[in-house]
Amino acid sequence: MSAGQRRTSSHTITDLADGEVFVFGSNASGAHGGGAARTAYERFGAVWGQGHGLQGRSYGIDTMSGWDAFVADVRDFLAFAADHPELTFLLTPVGTGIAGWDAARVAPLFTDAPDNVLLPEPFATLLDR
Repeated sequence: MSAGQRRTSSHTITDLADGEVFVFGSNASGAHGGGAARTAYERFGAVWGQGHGLQGRSYGIDTMSGWDAFVADVRDFLAFAADHPELTFLLTPVGTGIAGWDAARVAPLFTDAPDNVLLPEPFATLLDR
């Protein structure tokens, strides 16, 4: 898909339309204290103590338990998104904040994301090269 065709998520997500889900980077303990995790907790129903999966109108991906755990959580998320085509998932640049992963390493994990997953612009740009 070319850059002009790929739908991307907004840089700043403050509201969700019906059927939209905010996807954020989390930690295994579900302590949503900062960044997108805090936004998910304060605005979109993330559950304190739940580190990953669907919670309210948000979906957490554990980015803090090492690369292998992160990759596994991304795979689980992509399968969940594929099973729920009625929802639109607004992906934040998971793993590139506090977790410290480089966007060039993370973006390829989303190469085969279903059409209902809107990638953040940095990921879309890297994948469209």
